[in-house]
Amino acid sequence: MPNFKYSVFGLDPDRTAKASGRDVRVSPKQAREVCNSIKGKMLFEAKEFLEAIVDMKQMVPYKRYKKQRGHHKGLHKWYTGGYPVKAARAILKVLDNVEGNATYKGLDTDSLRIVHAAAQRGRIIKRFMPRAFGRTSPKYKNLTHVEIVVEEERVSVE
Repeated sequence: MPNFKYSVFGLDPDRTAKASGRDVRVSPKQAREVCNSIKGKMLFEAKEFLEAIVDMKQMVPYKRYKKQRGHHKGLHKWYTGGYPVKAARAILKVLDNVEGNATYKGLDTDSLRIVHAAAQRGRIIKRFMPRAFGRTSPKYKNLTHVEIVVEEERVSVE
């Protein structure tokens, strides 16, 4: 059994909650773009954003993996994007897990902000498809590791 660690450290364990999805069958490129777009948002805003992606009402701006993508109109300060529905569903499950972890720790779920959202390439499942004349073609399935960390924001009373 592998011992997975998080790529973020130095956080206050009393104010943070974290969750990860390991070996998720989504594209690492799409998962990276979705994680990049929800980083820094409040938890309820990120959930609404991901549900809008699943319903294909809002696009994710593609900032790194944007070659040979069409230009789209409804994006704010960016020109290309898409609807990564499968990645949005998988990251929505991880957000539900991190909300449950925060509730278990006694944190206020209305004041949670996503401070870390990352997606790394996982292993690749290699299969081979038989072809004509005794040949084969490779068939690869990409796996992705997704990790989300939320932090409770302190409300200053003055």
